[in-house]
Amino acid sequence: MLLSIVIPLYDEQAVLPQLVARLDEEIARLDCESEVILVDDGSRDDTPALAREIAHRDPRYRLLSFSRNFGHQAAITAGLDFAEGDAVVIMDADLQDPPEIIAQMVDLYRRGYDVVSAQRQSREGDSAWKRGTASAFYWLMRRTVDERLKSEVGDFRLLSREAVIALRGFREQHRFMRGLIAWLGLKEATVPFARGPRAAGTTKYPTLKMAAFAWTAITSFSGLPLRLGMLLGLFMTALGAVYFVYAAYRALIVQATVPGWTSLVFLQIFFSGAILLSIGLVGEYLARIYEESKRRPLYVLRDTVNAPRPRNSSQERIVVLEPRRDRPEHDVIERK
Repeated sequence: MLLSIVIPLYDEQAVLPQLVARLDEEIARLDCESEVILVDDGSRDDTPALAREIAHRDPRYRLLSFSRNFGHQAAITAGLDFAEGDAVVIMDADLQDPPEIIAQMVDLYRRGYDVVSAQRQSREGDSAWKRGTASAFYWLMRRTVDERLKSEVGDFRLLSREAVIALRGFREQHRFMRGLIAWLGLKEATVPFARGPRAAGTTKYPTLKMAAFAWTAITSFSGLPLRLGMLLGLFMTALGAVYFVYAAYRALIVQATVPGWTSLVFLQIFFSGAILLSIGLVGEYLARIYEESKRRPLYVLRDTVNAPRPRNSSQERIVVLEPRRDRPEHDVIERK
């Protein structure tokens, strides 16, 4: 059995040596062959140089370097594209995903589970605000994206080869990997663990970025915002009808026809805002359709180390830049 471990990296020079040391210890305890795929997501520090040194020193480590920052979900996708293992573990580099529970994941995989997810039981080091917003995020995802999404389960999980091949067929630009995995509906088990603080560095998902991530997940998997816009329009139409009855009563029965300037201004602002909101929601979805229609690659690789070109699956293309002595060129590798 070959186990692949996919790790996205973004400005992780402070934690990378600790990560490699703990991974080496864990890999030595596993009774299977292993490869580690480090995906540099356009880091601005010395992460690429450190990762390249690690890959040159140990052939079990492979490096994929993006030409720029394409995002965490694209980095996971690249790792899955290049992984050759019978099972693939996705984990973050900050050591809040402890490598020591990989053995439990592999054991459950051997029992027949296609997806083994690590579920947080505690969040040591997180503030009350971080814990609260995280709980709100998972609550919102389960109710708007997919009820099969488990609370306190992130991207730290093991996937069978069959699950990986299935995921390679999903090439949408706005990606929410947790939702895609839940959508597959494969047999899943969970492994509880205590989530510790970051070993070094700072979080890559502050509140605003988490909110943007949630919005991407909702708009990629649900038409709920559009439906809410329609419901808001119906509500305002009903409100306008009530106001019309009130105005008719004032004019015909009470015969008090003094113009209600304040009321008219209020209704004008209210209706105009609602209309613009609905148009904005439609525009958001149209923009996403436009971006998908261009069928651009999900990422561009500037450099690879120990990484053979993938051999399968998606019909989309992977772009690998290959500098030459005379001029920089690129190869377009057709994924059949």
